[in-house]
Parts: sequence; structure tokens; C-alpha cells
Amino acid sequence: MSRKNHSFVFLIAAAAILSVPAEPSLAGSPPNERETVTKIVLQIQKADYEDDRPALERLYGELAPFAGTKDIASRVLYWRGFALWRRAINGFNDGVEKNELQQDLEQAAKEFEESASADPSFVDAKIALGSCYGYLAYSVNKKDAAELQALLLKSRQSITEAKAAAPDNPRLLWVLGPIYWNIPADRGGGQDKAMETYEKGLEIVRSHKAATSDSLDPVWGEPELLMSLAWSNLNRATPDLKAAEQNAQAALELVPNWHYVRDILMHQIREAKAKKSGTG
Repeated sequence: MSRKNHSFVFLIAAAAILSVPAEPSLAGSPPNERETVTKIVLQIQKADYEDDRPALERLYGELAPFAGTKDIASRVLYWRGFALWRRAINGFNDGVEKNELQQDLEQAAKEFEESASADPSFVDAKIALGSCYGYLAYSVNKKDAAELQALLLKSRQSITEAKAAAPDNPRLLWVLGPIYWNIPADRGGGQDKAMETYEKGLEIVRSHKAATSDSLDPVWGEPELLMSLAWSNLNRATPDLKAAEQNAQAALELVPNWHYVRDILMHQIREAKAKKSGTG
């Protein structure tokens, strides 16, 4: 698979900035446990951006002792799933064997399922679960028709539940964008629809930065939405390379160490600019 195709896979299933407010709302767990988990979560997000797949696997394991802590179990399980979800996404860009990617995604899906079970109102677990099933359906090995349909049904069900509960969740909008991109405009999708979805998510996440009251709730999304806009402006039917570069630079202002944007996407944008100007 070409590097450009790898970058497209990065968008298909549709990591992360985590704020740490002073007063968590999921009270009850010992302060030292919450503090330890929060530190591990921040390391997971750093490893995701830096494409440090060994660290993501190690940090997934480091969260295991806290998965049974009642008051934070749903969030611990979410971040365990997140570590493997993003390990797989980075693995697509790195050309990792599909069997290994499948194992990561299947285990991530189990973590997200347990997270949603522990807290049925936790929408982000369902969003990520839908994405994992989407990856398993389309991006990992060939499957028979029945297995493929089962995965698609699970993906649609998770996304539908998330849309019903929180239609303006910016992480949901990030996951929906690639879906719209691949649906014809006459069926409610299209490139413009996808980009409008990213723009809407960006507006929402920027206006709700202080709304989360718990340090373990996911609040990532702004850099990811900017990345998706950059990719979309690069790959749309009529590319807007200036906008693509501006979007990518804005994402890097938020996450300077983001390997994918800095070393892959920005390189693709500059190559396209050079080709257009005749200097490539």
C-alpha cells in the first residue's frame, strides 16, 4: 500500500489533547489512583502522536490494575481501548502486518464494549467502538460475507446510538467525516458534506474547551479535525493546497510532535504544491 493510501486509512475509522481540571466529577476512587491513571493517559496520547507503538502496548498494560476500580472503570477501559485503537491506526501508516493490526483492533473493541457496559451513558466508548468495527470490516484481511455484514452492523449500531445520544460530539463528527466522504452526494454524503462535518466539529470543540469537569473524560478532537481538513483539502476533487497547508500547520501548532502530520501529511502537501508550480 502506498504512503498516500496509508494516510487515507488513517482517516477511515475515523490522537489527543487531554485537559486536567482541578475538580474531577467521578469522585470516589483514591486520589493516588486517579492521579496515576491520568499520568498514564497523558503518556498514551503522547505516544499516539509520536507513533510510539511499543509504548502504546506497554501503557495499555499499565492501566490493567485500575480496570476494576469501580468509580473510574469505564474511563480506564476506554483509555486501554484507545491505546490499542491508535496503535493499530499508527500501524496502518507503518505497514504493520494485518494480523497484528487485527489483534489490536479486536482487543480494543473488547475494551470499548466493557467501557460502555460499565457506563451506558458514556458516548465516547460507543464512538470508538464503531470506529474499531469499521476498521475490522474494511481494513484488515478478507472476510466472508456474513462476517463482514456482522461487523458493519455492529459499527452502524454503535454509531447510531452515539448519534442519538450526542449528535454534536466532536469526536463523533471526526469519525463521521470519512463516512460521508465515501458516500455519494446524492445519497447524503460527498466531499463537501464531510468537510462541513469537520468544520462543525471544530467549532464545537473550540467553544466547549472548559466544559469537561473530569480529568479522565476524553476531550481530544481539535488537532484531529484540523488534520482531517488538511487531508480533505489535499485530496478533494479540486484541491485547495493553501488551505491544506494552513490546516496542517494549525494542527502542528497544537501538537508539534505529531509524526503523521509533520512527517507524512505535510510532506504530501508540499509535494503537491511543488508539482503544481512545476518545481517538483
